[in-house]
Amino acid sequence: MMTTAERVLAFAEGWIGTPYRHQASLKGVGCDCLGLIRGIWRELYGEEPEVPRPYAPDWAERSGEDRLMNAAYRHFDAPLSLAEALPGDLLLFRWRPDVAAKHAGILADDRHFIHAYEQAAVISSPLVPSWRRRVAAVFRFPEK
Repeated sequence: MMTTAERVLAFAEGWIGTPYRHQASLKGVGCDCLGLIRGIWRELYGEEPEVPRPYAPDWAERSGEDRLMNAAYRHFDAPLSLAEALPGDLLLFRWRPDVAAKHAGILADDRHFIHAYEQAAVISSPLVPSWRRRVAAVFRFPEK
């Protein structure tokens, strides 16, 4: 039987190629980075723990609150360091230290992550230094 982490990674890989669509969350049709995580959550647990409010592309800059990080704290296991991250873990990214986390992906292995890339699709990208230094938090999907 597959572990939760193995299932998360398998589900994430199944989303590769899904076109980027802001606020969407439908495999093969369209999703953004949050939609990818929402879709994986539904595949794991059957339903989402909460439905996000509509959000503009610049929501993190305008809202003044760290909504993505706060939601992760509500629904995932305790945050981990990047050094503790394992394949299947959720990665949250900040573009700068003083702004809200605004991007999410799934760690695929120690050098790659899967995410919805704006104006492209869900892809596997190298976790190069420019991405690594922007990791704001790592969360593990809960066992249920």
